[in-house]
Amino acid sequence: MNVNIATNKATIVYDSNIIRISEIKAAIKKAGYTPLDVERGDIKDEDRDKKEKEIKNMWVKFLVAISFSIPLLYISMGHMIGLPIPKIINPEFYPLNFALVQIILTIPVVIAGNKFYIIGFKSLFKGSPNMDSLIAVGTSAAMAYGAFATYKIANGYHEYAMDLYFESAAVIISLIMLGKYLETRSKGKASEAIKKLMGLQPKTATVIYEDEEVIIPIEEVEVGDVILVKPGEKIPVDGIVVEGHSSVDESMLTGESMPVEKNVGDKVVGASINKHGILKFKATRVGKDTALAQIIKLVEEAQGSKAPIAKLADIISGYFVPIVMSIAVISGLLWYINGAQLVFALTIFISVLVIACPCALGLATPTAIMVGTGKGAELGVLIKSGVALETAYKIDTVVFDKTGTITEGEPKVTDIITRGNYSEEELLQMAATAEKGSEHPLGEAIIREAEDRKISLLKLDKFYAVPGQGIEVEIKGNIILLGNEKLMRNKNIDITLKEEANKLAVEGKTPMYIAINSKLEGIIAVADVVKENSRKAIEKLHEMGIKVAMITGDNKKTAEAIAKEVGIDVVLAEVLPEDKANEIKKLQEKGKKVAMVGDGINDAPALAQADIGIAIGSGTDVAMESADIVLMKSDLLDVVTAIKLSKSTIRNIKQNLFWAFAYNTAGIPLAAGLFYAFGGPKLNPMFAAAAMSLSSVSVVTNALRLKKFKV
Repeated sequence: MNVNIATNKATIVYDSNIIRISEIKAAIKKAGYTPLDVERGDIKDEDRDKKEKEIKNMWVKFLVAISFSIPLLYISMGHMIGLPIPKIINPEFYPLNFALVQIILTIPVVIAGNKFYIIGFKSLFKGSPNMDSLIAVGTSAAMAYGAFATYKIANGYHEYAMDLYFESAAVIISLIMLGKYLETRSKGKASEAIKKLMGLQPKTATVIYEDEEVIIPIEEVEVGDVILVKPGEKIPVDGIVVEGHSSVDESMLTGESMPVEKNVGDKVVGASINKHGILKFKATRVGKDTALAQIIKLVEEAQGSKAPIAKLADIISGYFVPIVMSIAVISGLLWYINGAQLVFALTIFISVLVIACPCALGLATPTAIMVGTGKGAELGVLIKSGVALETAYKIDTVVFDKTGTITEGEPKVTDIITRGNYSEEELLQMAATAEKGSEHPLGEAIIREAEDRKISLLKLDKFYAVPGQGIEVEIKGNIILLGNEKLMRNKNIDITLKEEANKLAVEGKTPMYIAINSKLEGIIAVADVVKENSRKAIEKLHEMGIKVAMITGDNKKTAEAIAKEVGIDVVLAEVLPEDKANEIKKLQEKGKKVAMVGDGINDAPALAQADIGIAIGSGTDVAMESADIVLMKSDLLDVVTAIKLSKSTIRNIKQNLFWAFAYNTAGIPLAAGLFYAFGGPKLNPMFAAAAMSLSSVSVVTNALRLKKFKV
């Protein structure tokens, strides 16, 4: 054992046959310390709490900012449209009070948004101005001009009461804070997906210890332990079956709807569900080595490596800010050098910054994204962040999971072939009656089909399950066999419908033979059927020039049959859950912008790895948390809607950015005193206010056009 007090870590090598983790932890507690297991997520919980605290802190700051911005906006603008305002702060009677109350209301907003100024000015001084720099410089200029105007009012120049820009600064800060909060909150959702994945693992395991059943915490299970799992229980860790037979539902990990038959020597995966039958298995992988832990790790890595989208506003401000600041400084200096008074030169300097400050830039991107995401929700497409909306328009490859995404996700009867001695209904009646005593998913599909056709079931006299092959039953004195080819051969039944069975298998269906009194009478085929709109959605994606791939853990034959039916370009079959994210990564390494569409826990790493993860609304919570976009109607045509909506929104944002700059930039020569130098007019501060207002109105009006979006 090695203990490092400086790092608070202990490295312990132990023999699990002699001592267990719980005893080691008890010894640590006895020594007066608290044992924290990094692998089990104790440290991650701490990190998650820190993120949640940060999100909460941002929300409180936004509430402070908006609480002061609203009364400030009312006081500064209300009197212009005839709203009542107390006489003590009315600019007509007490202009200085009018200015001072605005300063008092602006200060808390600036304190709440101090991060923009710290980051913005730091980036500016480093020579790489960004969106924060533009906000910091613009709002600082507006407030500086306001302070200058307040000074002039105090010296008797009451006309300056109409030249205050405090409300512009406060509203911009509040809006940007809201945008930042929503962005941080959507990023925080990543940890929710991890939390849900961790919740899939059972908290305890029943271990056979010295011929006794002992229930122990999951973290104490060691490699080599023999674990007992009863019907309906979750399998705690990965292992190999040493005793018993059952079918196990692995859909939450593999995505495949058909439970898998498990016999001695077969592998079982932690977090999967034992359907019926008792299993004993030897643990082969525990803790961070289990398949579920690997999926959790992949989700974390993919979410952490996703590069933030380059903001167009940042690129523009990288050029715009230094140019405007240079013009402001040069203009002020030129007037001062040429004999103008310091106050006049200062007015020119601040006027250029105020009129050039694109206040509408604070509205340009968030407004379009807000309207775009609102329209998406209206259409049943839940877009979880602005980044997702900004990225989706670049997609050139869409990868679909098969089961539950392209297909319905549950087996259904597709064909009933009879040799003529019995009708379809009679064969279905006997098969459904036989399966009444079974819990097999294929049997459940047959019973559902009989219910849908309103066929009443018969009395079942005897029932015998043949593990891995099918069932043998007695109904009204008839011996009926229902199962696969192996069952028929073992019972010496002549398989006369072999050709038909092979054809069904090529189509991706599972043929089940039915024999009555030692004679083959027909085949009932079961398959996971394709969703109604799958083919149409893939056709529309092709029309948009987007390549379509399908990824599945299913066998190649079934996958290719489904792909052919719906028009898929590329088939990636027999892919293990942990390899799905790697397949997405390979496509990205070829320069593709990839969207992944899935519904299961096994899809979570791939959804997180893709440029855009799209989850089906009927899928698992983990898939929906890991995804950027959720299709609430589970309709694949909404993948097309999401991409088209993204294209429209991006186009709208670019238009907004143009208008956000156009009005303000046009006024720079006037603000710099260029026309005044040649006997023309000097900048009227009301013109700056009008330009600001007009650009903001243009941006909002243009963004609202997205409400008319149609697919």
